[in-house]
Amino acid sequence: MKALLLIDIQKGLQEQDYYGEERNNPDAEVHSAQILKAFRAKKLPVFHVQHCSTNPNSPLHPSKPGNAFNPLVQPEAGEPIFQKSVNSAFIGTDLESTLKSEKITDVVIVGLTTEHCISTSTRMAANLGFNVTLVSDATAAFNKTGINGENYSAELTHSLELANLKDEFATVQNTQTLLEELG
Repeated sequence: MKALLLIDIQKGLQEQDYYGEERNNPDAEVHSAQILKAFRAKKLPVFHVQHCSTNPNSPLHPSKPGNAFNPLVQPEAGEPIFQKSVNSAFIGTDLESTLKSEKITDVVIVGLTTEHCISTSTRMAANLGFNVTLVSDATAAFNKTGINGENYSAELTHSLELANLKDEFATVQNTQTLLEELG
């Protein structure tokens, strides 16, 4: 069975000044909402993951308004929420056991950010034996500063992460292709 994992699609990740000078793919949340709507229409399982930062200055700290889910992907009654404080959706949560108890073999991953929690959770899901589909335009990255001070654009960061995950850890496809496959 196939399930949707929405990872860290929270208001705080709109606070670009905190995370970097630029973010690619401003429509990631819109695409995630389209996929969520399709999964709900097909009555396929949906799981929400919420990052609860231990850093009191982070927009994702539980005491901050940014910890709340983005309204575009607000969980509905009965949709499980897994709270984490590290990059992996599988560490410190019972996500793995829940998926396995529900006989889920395939997961579709969307959310934020490509270079952090999406990459880590995708790798772990694959290593735990799940068939992973990562939706390229339903995730986004921030620019990064390299070890010698060089700037790597958000688009380059995003593209390299997807390239690293492609084929070895996940099938990478866009929203349109996924929605066509879902019918």
